[in-house]
Amino acid sequence: MKRSFFAALGASLLALAVAPAALAQNSIRIAVLGPMAFVQGEHHWAGAEMARDEINKAGGITVGGRKLMVELIRADTNEMTSVPDAQSAAERVITRDRADFLIGGFRSEAVFAMQEVAMDHKKIFLGVGAAHDELGLRVERDYNRYKYWFRVSPTKSSDLGRTVFAVLNAVAGEIRKQFKTETPKVAVLAEKAVWTEGLIAAAQKNLPAMKMEMVGLWQPSATATDVTAELSAIERAGADIVFTILSGPVGIVVGRQMGERNMKAVAFGINVEAQKDEFWGAAAGKANYVSTLNTYAEVEITPKTVPWVRAFKERYKKSPAYTAATYDAIMLLKQAIEQANSLRADDLVPVLEKIRYVGNGAVIEFDKRHDPVWGPGKSLGIGVQWQDGKLVAFWPPEIKGMQPFRLPPR
Repeated sequence: MKRSFFAALGASLLALAVAPAALAQNSIRIAVLGPMAFVQGEHHWAGAEMARDEINKAGGITVGGRKLMVELIRADTNEMTSVPDAQSAAERVITRDRADFLIGGFRSEAVFAMQEVAMDHKKIFLGVGAAHDELGLRVERDYNRYKYWFRVSPTKSSDLGRTVFAVLNAVAGEIRKQFKTETPKVAVLAEKAVWTEGLIAAAQKNLPAMKMEMVGLWQPSATATDVTAELSAIERAGADIVFTILSGPVGIVVGRQMGERNMKAVAFGINVEAQKDEFWGAAAGKANYVSTLNTYAEVEITPKTVPWVRAFKERYKKSPAYTAATYDAIMLLKQAIEQANSLRADDLVPVLEKIRYVGNGAVIEFDKRHDPVWGPGKSLGIGVQWQDGKLVAFWPPEIKGMQPFRLPPR
């Protein structure tokens, strides 16, 4: 009797030490933070739903000798238009909704503010959406405060730059090959946002070294509804490539209006709107040849990619945007929790720092800034292009399932 009593008491004390709040409520509360009125937030939520349902169907997350269900908290940050709204959303999910973990975030300006809130409360915040290098640099400069931040997707801006310039070099190679243009001309079209600054600076520095000529920089608003003036100037400059650095709805406008003008230049870079299936219809079917970096396609990035993309399409009748990496964030978190046997942030940090997680679009490991390690076989990304109403992957060519890149006729 005594032995049974003390064994039960010990188990109870272990449970309390592991995570008293979560164990008391029989669930792990994960706040999904994103601009829910936009595709980025929509896919934040969709990816999280898939992870939640898969985990709960299998019985939950094992911690403290118990199986806990995943409970999602949907938090509309309104971050496309308001940083204070995003900050308030982060504060609300912690203090009112009693979230155990935070995932998501999209615009870097807003994620800076949400990151501060999470760090004030010592909450693990798994970023899925924001690319600015400063988010990880904060971890390096002030580890004790910012150690609870980890970026799952995308890679940081400077690493996105490495990928995008590698693909840009391949696109320039096609122009040289097909049109006998020795020094392709590049127009940089970047929305006015803090996350684009590093990529603009990198373009200004790297393009001449890559034997390309930068013919100008144009910076519309992320929510601009007309870019006629910018595209007219780009045509006058004789650009062969429109190097896009766009995350907002202006990406749709650029694709549509380039098609309407039958521009000879090809658009490549980052265009978040062009990653979604609805882009073709939103651009009135005029966005042929628009290409962008992406995270997912039905190609074998990892063994999980093709079946997961197909499952996403089956459920939501559309392809996943990169913010659907909330799925990987939750599954990675599950792996860390079960390995640490704890929900306490300070117990999870060292486990996350050493984790290796095979995800749907990357193999995730974290560096000293808690950024995903960049490179082939790690976190890299793919190049995709709209071809006759279909979004096809074309880079890196060695991955099974890639298709040839196409250029507009001249």
